[in-house]
Amino acid sequence: MPCRNPDDAEPRVSRRQRWAARLALVAALAAPVVLLVFGGLVSLVLMAVGWAGLALTAAGVWWMLTHTGWIRVLAVLLVVVAPLAVLLMYATAGLLWAVPVSLCLWALAIAAGRHALAEATASSMPEHSAVRPERPFLIMNPRSGGGKVEKFRLAQRARALGAEVVVLDPDRRQDVAELARQAVGHGADLLGVAGGDGTQALVAAVAVEHDIPFMVISAGTRNHFAMDLGLDRQDPSRCLEALTDGVELRVDLGFLHEGEPADGSTWRVFVNSASFGVYAEVVQSPAYRDDKARTILEMLPDLLSRASGARLGVRANALAWDGPQAVLVSNNPYQRGDSAGLGHRERLDSGELGVLSVDVANAAEAAELLLHGGQGRGLTVVTAREVLVDADSPVIPVGVDGEALMLSTPVRCRIESGALRVRVPRHRPGVPRTVAPMDWRRVRRLALTVGRAAAGHGGA
Repeated sequence: MPCRNPDDAEPRVSRRQRWAARLALVAALAAPVVLLVFGGLVSLVLMAVGWAGLALTAAGVWWMLTHTGWIRVLAVLLVVVAPLAVLLMYATAGLLWAVPVSLCLWALAIAAGRHALAEATASSMPEHSAVRPERPFLIMNPRSGGGKVEKFRLAQRARALGAEVVVLDPDRRQDVAELARQAVGHGADLLGVAGGDGTQALVAAVAVEHDIPFMVISAGTRNHFAMDLGLDRQDPSRCLEALTDGVELRVDLGFLHEGEPADGSTWRVFVNSASFGVYAEVVQSPAYRDDKARTILEMLPDLLSRASGARLGVRANALAWDGPQAVLVSNNPYQRGDSAGLGHRERLDSGELGVLSVDVANAAEAAELLLHGGQGRGLTVVTAREVLVDADSPVIPVGVDGEALMLSTPVRCRIESGALRVRVPRHRPGVPRTVAPMDWRRVRRLALTVGRAAAGHGGA
């Protein structure tokens, strides 16, 4: 299917999406009208107060995270008092009931607008026919996902389907990559993992080395890679259907290299992402595992204000930026349709790394990000084939597929298109459909253009 420019896609969307655009505009207009009709001109002042309260709350959260002592105490008070003061003013004006009605209308407008902007058909990665493996070899981590291997009897079920299974010993460290290489040496024609994304990446690298299929069993905790492959994350035993009725996907892999390039240097594979900066610094702390919340609150002030931690520098394509607080480099870009700014990857075969950089200097920029739905001066989102992350320190913490590592600088990331052959069940839940980011200009243009087109075609 040929690529389409988003601006000329509206005439090809469905009738339901066209009416959704109209509904979004009507609901968006009705939200402030409810307050205006029942509160008069006073409601205009109250709306401004509401936005100011939201901005103050965002600023309070920023000050709470970036300061300690009495400033943090005052920030917490601001986060609590600001919204309460806004609600009290609405109650005094007799409009407290109108606030939830207006908010519901605004939520309806956002939901309808996103539906109108969504693609008419979800994109999917091409599937290729595959023969049943004769000697599949699976590695299973009994501790992953709170014991899913045992809960779903994955080892027994896999053996019943003819697979050789190695269940890792939780009491000693084992080299899963070496286990996979030995299995290939003994004739394995498929490698698979029931475990976390970090273990998936290590074994996937071996599958790439020998150009044999790789199978993902969603027995980890978060299962980001499995989700973006469209696998069943609720019942990992369904992933085993790939052994008997599977198809093959060709997906990209991210590669990461530490230090200056040299002949014979090793690139580490990542299936999801490599994170630098604040998050990577926090998870490296010995206290993080014992008390996550306290460790974060203790470390964030210095990290966000750049009083501690390495100062990063990033280059991607022709772009370069200095001093971001956090950088995420992902194997294919993450969609930004949810409130957190990250959701899932709709495709794993775009041939591009996703790069997300956060650089928030003050409370005003933090409030801007909140008020603009995760868009603002403090956030940079690009794609690139290669990314270089350097620092003013010879070694920096990096989170690679959830694994906390210390790597020499500079750190280079690149992507290799179609590097990994992934065997998945023919019938699987599929990748969650992307929620489109709001774009009111497109919603308005969609609704108005459709009105004119309908008039010119007898309402068709």
